[in-house]
Amino acid sequence: MSLLADDVKKIAHLARVGINEEDGATYAKDLSGMLELMVQMGELNTDNITPMSHPLDPVQRLRPDEVTETNQRDKFQTLASQTEAGLYLVPKVLD
Repeated sequence: MSLLADDVKKIAHLARVGINEEDGATYAKDLSGMLELMVQMGELNTDNITPMSHPLDPVQRLRPDEVTETNQRDKFQTLASQTEAGLYLVPKVLD
């Protein structure tokens, strides 16, 4: 699929993106190249390919799930204006 400068101008208008008139031909060439690549990728046989969540398959370093702070709920609730049964009471916002 080949785009023209007028097509790029229409797309830019729909996307609410401002482009210079002299750059329209360059954008058309670049976008056409991307669309051609998508067409080529769509024609590939991927029946025996396992889907991947990430092309590099990174491993995330995680810290141990341990409690590092003490429970200070009672101390914090003494600072609150209103509490009930361990909950903070706040003014009604919505009617």
